[in-house]
Parts: sequence; C-alpha cells; structure tokens
Amino acid sequence: MTPPARTDHDARRTEVSQAVWRVLAAHGFGGLTLRAVAAEMGATTGLLTHYFPSKRALLRHALEVLDRRSADRPRPAAERAGAASGLVMLRATLLDILPLDDGSAASNRIWVASWDVALADPELAREHAERYRRARERMAGHIAEAERLGELPPGTRTEDVAAAAQSFVLGLVVQALFAPREFPAERQIALVDDYLARMGHQ
Repeated sequence: MTPPARTDHDARRTEVSQAVWRVLAAHGFGGLTLRAVAAEMGATTGLLTHYFPSKRALLRHALEVLDRRSADRPRPAAERAGAASGLVMLRATLLDILPLDDGSAASNRIWVASWDVALADPELAREHAERYRRARERMAGHIAEAERLGELPPGTRTEDVAAAAQSFVLGLVVQALFAPREFPAERQIALVDDYLARMGHQ
C-alpha cells in the first residue's frame, strides 16, 4: 500500500490543528478530548490516535496551537505604534496582551486555562515557562531601548523590569477576565499608562 503523500499528511495535520483550536475556543481545555476533536472533524478517534497516541500528546499539541495562534494574532496597538520604540512599543506590547475586546478576552480565557494544564505536567510546565521567557526577552529589548533613549534612568535592570511588567500585565488580565465590569478596556489602558508613567519617573 502506498503511504500518503507528504502534502496530504500536512493538510490533515492542519485540519487536526484547526479542529483542536475550535474545541478549545468552544469548550476550553476541560473539554479537549480525542472524541471531541474527532467529532469536530467528523472523523473517528482511531484516525486521531495516529497523531496523538495519548491525552498528553493532545495537550502538548493544543499548547503549541495556542502558542502559534498567539504569535499570529492581530496586534492593533503595535500596528498603531508603527516604527516607534522604547516605552511606546512596550506600551503597545502590554496593550496587545490585554482582553480589551471580545476576541482578545476569548483568547486570554484559553491562555489562563492552559496554566492549570501546564502546571500539572513538569515537561509541559517547562515549555510554558520558555514561552513566557521569550515574551520577557522581547519586553526587555523595548526597555533597553527606552534606557538608550533616556526614557529610563541609566543602569536600569532590564530583565527585572521586564519580569515586573509581565507580572503586572498578567495580573491585570486575570482581574479583567474575572471582573470585566470593574476593568473595562478604558480602565485597563489607563492602568497601563499609569504603570508606565511611574516606571519612567523612577
């Protein structure tokens, strides 16, 4: 029997990834099962075991899909910032993380749900930690540029400031998801601006 062509395999894997995302978007990680993904595709669970021999393999793939979706998502604040740098670009980076509209709120709910999944498995936790480390590195680059531009004092510890900024914005994400009426988009933006203003006056 002739094995399936590579292009067919890649197309099927893309189809599987899209189905995984639709299940995540509709039901979160709690509803992510081989049966649910198979039903979403109109396929059998037997077909999926070719890609995911275990629930852990499915969860790992789901986290990878989530990471790719996050990397490819629209970043309106960064687009508006254009070629800006320093604190302007750091502000845009923070704003593009926040649940400022229905779409970004839905994505953030999936991200927050992924923490429980990752924390339950040491290897998945390490992979998630690496994703957040890369995000801090990008923030640290903007912070270093802000120091070069004189927006921050000389000797700023860029890695520590990036860690604090990431912690601030993730905490704000959680508060906005749990209490959206208390943290509407306008207040989230104002809190980011206040945070950055204090950073610039240290």
